Amino acid sequence: MLDLSASLCPVAPDPSATVQRHLGAIAHYPDPARATAALAEAMGVEPEHLLLTNGGAEAIALTGSVLGGTVEEPDFSLYPRAGGPLWRSNPNNPLGTLAPAGAKAGVWDEAFWPLATGTWTRGDHLHGSVVVGSLTKLLACPGLRLGYVLCADDALMWRIRRSQPEWSVNGLATAALADLMRPVDLPAWSSQTAALRDQLADLLRSYELSVRAGHGPWALVEGSGALRAKLLTEGIVVRDCASFGLDGTVRIAVPRRGQFPRLERALRRHCGTESEPRPGTPGADTRPTAR
Repeated sequence: MLDLSASLCPVAPDPSATVQRHLGAIAHYPDPARATAALAEAMGVEPEHLLLTNGGAEAIALTGSVLGGTVEEPDFSLYPRAGGPLWRSNPNNPLGTLAPAGAKAGVWDEAFWPLATGTWTRGDHLHGSVVVGSLTKLLACPGLRLGYVLCADDALMWRIRRSQPEWSVNGLATAALADLMRPVDLPAWSSQTAALRDQLADLLRSYELSVRAGHGPWALVEGSGALRAKLLTEGIVVRDCASFGLDGTVRIAVPRRGQFPRLERALRRHCGTESEPRPGTPGADTRPTAR
C-alpha cells in the first residue's frame, strides 16, 4: 500500500535506524527531561513552557480537558466543540491556509506550521494563547507518538501538566528525540516540501481535477469523491474529508520523491486515458522541480 492519507514530511529521513539505537530505553521508565530540553533549545522556547505529549492528539486532549473550546468550521475534528476559547489550526487543517498575522485564538494548533513556514512557532504562546503541536508530522514517525503543549502562563501550564498521566510519553520516544532532531533543517525541508506540493498539484490538474493547494503538505481534490475508491484499487490510500464537513473532497498527502510515478500511473488509469499526459504537462515528468 502507498499511504497518502497521513500528511507527513515527505523529505524527513527514515527514523528507523535512529530509533533502533535507543531500544534499550524500553527497559526503563521514561524520563522526558533530556528530550524536553533538546526540543526547547531547537524551538527557542523556555523548557518550563513546554510539555511533551503522547502525540498531538494528547496535546489536544489535555488542553481541551482544561479549557474546552469552540471552532470555526472547517477545522480538525479532534478539537472540543462544547464551548470555550476559539481553537484554530495554522495552517488550517484541512484547507491549508495560513492565518493572517493579526489573527487571534485561545489555542493554536501548529502541527503543520514548521513545514509551512520553515520556523518552529509563530510565538502566540507569548501573547496569552496555548499552542499545541505534533512532532510526528515533522519527523514522519506517527507510530512513535510525540507532540507538545507550549504555554507561557505558569498557572495554566500547571493545570495542563497535572491532567497528564504519569509516564505518558514512552521511553523509546523520549530517548530518541534528541537524535531525531539533529538532521532537522526547517527552512530546507519547508522549501522542498513546497516544491513537491506544487508538483503534486500540477500533476492532479493535468488530469483536469479541481485542486486546492495551500501551505500544508497536502492537496485537496474537490468534487471528486469517487477518486478515493479508484485510487484504492491501485493500493493508494487518500483521506476522505467528510469528517471535516467537506463531502466529495479528498486530501492527498505530498508524496516522497520516488512515489510520484506510482501515483501518476494510477491517475492515468482512472482519471485520464491510457495514453501519456500531453507533452509539457506536469504529469509527463514527475520529477519535483527545484524551489
